[in-house]
Amino acid sequence: MDALSRRGMLALAATGSLAAATSARAAEFGNPDRPPQGALNASPGALADPGPQSPPLAAQFPAAQNPPATDVGDMQTFWSSFNTAHRRIQSGGWARQVTQADFPISTAVSGVNMRLSAGGIREMHWHLAAEWAYMTAGRCRITYLDAEGHASVQDVAKGDLWYFPAGMPHSLQGLGPEGCEFLIVFDDGNQSEFGTLLVTDWLAHTPPEDLALNFGLPAEAFRSIPLDDLWIFQGRAPGPLAADQVQVASAGTPPEPVTFSLDRTVPVRENRSGRLQMADSRTFKASKTIAAAIEVIKPGAMREMHWHPNADEWQYYVQGEGRMTVFGAGPRAQTADFRAGDLGYVKKSNGHYVKNTGTTDLIFLAVFKTAQYQEISLSDWLTHTPPELVAQHLNIDPALLARMSKDRPGLVPA
Repeated sequence: MDALSRRGMLALAATGSLAAATSARAAEFGNPDRPPQGALNASPGALADPGPQSPPLAAQFPAAQNPPATDVGDMQTFWSSFNTAHRRIQSGGWARQVTQADFPISTAVSGVNMRLSAGGIREMHWHLAAEWAYMTAGRCRITYLDAEGHASVQDVAKGDLWYFPAGMPHSLQGLGPEGCEFLIVFDDGNQSEFGTLLVTDWLAHTPPEDLALNFGLPAEAFRSIPLDDLWIFQGRAPGPLAADQVQVASAGTPPEPVTFSLDRTVPVRENRSGRLQMADSRTFKASKTIAAAIEVIKPGAMREMHWHPNADEWQYYVQGEGRMTVFGAGPRAQTADFRAGDLGYVKKSNGHYVKNTGTTDLIFLAVFKTAQYQEISLSDWLTHTPPELVAQHLNIDPALLARMSKDRPGLVPA
């Protein structure tokens, strides 16, 4: 055998040994992919990262720096954050938003985080999209008019919701002593809080004689109207709620209340791992296009593996630290880390689960562009399919399958 063929044989043998070793390692428990992925399959040199870095930023995303070996394939980025969004600050408060322009995967909804000082006013306005909101701090007074001319004035506090259908006019004002902060969700991924229809804009761009004709007032009455929109401005603190309600009582009230207390609802799931509370059109009847759940997961516990067959899920992380893995066709699976102020997104019917990776309760809102909430639990499916059939799929003893939870726990302990 000549030197060339000897070298060729040795190379082939080495390649075969490497392939066999790779195949063996890929078959290890918790390491399913070929070629194998994850740090456990890499040499020390392969893990080196000598290039420019931002250690504080990298530390915020450990699952991106060192993903599980079970992650596979590409997936549209499903993490965003209000923490990196630009704040527009005015005399009465501020707002920051994440729309589809900032978060391309979020086609169904967009989100706004807004703060109003005590007396701060989000001026009278309306939107092309429906507005759903969750109060996170303080108290707020809302005014609203429906398409039949019914008027509502209500005060809302932490844990409360409101819902305004598309095109319905409204206003918001922070109450004392600390004002308020809240999350707004629009049922359109492109809806911008900075592109709303404002009463000051319309009047400033209408000839004075036409304003006089429309309102039956002399044109001089409109001499001092603002020439620039107010958006969020500092106003005077309103008087008692009852007094404002008397002022609009002649219009009658909307047939369905536009406010609702999510935090005071009876949990749909509750155990030592946490709780789930829900509001959709079956309970919050005015909310025709948005369903939502507030989810509390205890340290070390997990929101069980599940998916939603009727809508994408948009998440707003209120407190704590969590990690979510999303599974899609391909196969595709990716894991990301979340903290307070972050946003997550899961496409309709994509499997996912969330683990509490911190030391305090993990709290987040799950919001859906749909009238009614729907969920499929993986354990519910597996335990309500003939066990022999499931055993043949998973190579698990049917006796062990029988020990799986059959009551859709929603949350599972560490």
